[in-house]
Amino acid sequence: MPDIAPRDAGHAAPSFGWRARLALDFERRGERSVLARREHTGPLRVQKALYPEGDAVSHAILLHPPAGIAGGDSLAINVSVGEAASALLTTPGAGKWYRADGRPAEQKIKLSVAAGASLEWLPQESMVFDGADGDATLDVQLAGDACFIGFDLWCLGRRAHGERFEHGRLDTRLRVARDGRPVFAEQAKLRGNDARFASAAVLGGATVFGSLLAAAPDIDASLVEACRLECPTAGLGAVTRLPGLLVARYRGDDTEAARHWFARQWAIVRPALLGRPACPPRIWNT
Repeated sequence: MPDIAPRDAGHAAPSFGWRARLALDFERRGERSVLARREHTGPLRVQKALYPEGDAVSHAILLHPPAGIAGGDSLAINVSVGEAASALLTTPGAGKWYRADGRPAEQKIKLSVAAGASLEWLPQESMVFDGADGDATLDVQLAGDACFIGFDLWCLGRRAHGERFEHGRLDTRLRVARDGRPVFAEQAKLRGNDARFASAAVLGGATVFGSLLAAAPDIDASLVEACRLECPTAGLGAVTRLPGLLVARYRGDDTEAARHWFARQWAIVRPALLGRPACPPRIWNT
């Protein structure tokens, strides 16, 4: 098996690239949501289910030992939550899209949530290094009255290192559907040093951007108003409502401010939609 120690952006990736797959099935058994199936190939895995808030919600931490996606890598994550089960997934740290060195990379995530079930998809931010070349897809499929809350947060370049996203490509696609009918769909085609980044209609010069999506059969107007009372400590945040969907958007230059604002929005949305107080994953504090 190839060495899966972390590699940094200054070293060439293996010529073949990583081929990693992870499949997780959560089920409701009695009063307990359990991780009923866990299959992986390559460096993608979870160690075990955690229960910091009791049996009803199964927490899991997604691990990717190489610590980032480099040129030639192909990652696929498939998560299924069965009827009446509840799951929460997060990551131990920021994801990274390394310099591609001429070879595109991809990450495909498919999340399926059955009737009466809930899934909270709360990864930490994804950092896009200068010279990255990637395709990122997030496809959420909901059935019946299923609920979903998810983060999708991006940082272009590494400001702490004085690096900007001046070369490379990132194409993202995000789709949420209920019973096969689209609820939300968008795509972005980002190119290094694109002059349009400065446009107020695009990023307004910001390097950090993303969305929190909350999908439920009904989103009350009062929930949107409660979310609007919370403002990020830096950058701009806005909250709106679509049929069956709440969308909170961030744009700015402060990853920590964006991450904390999303966490506060989640803490408001979760009790309203899932009937549970916020229980932040312990890994967020490490």
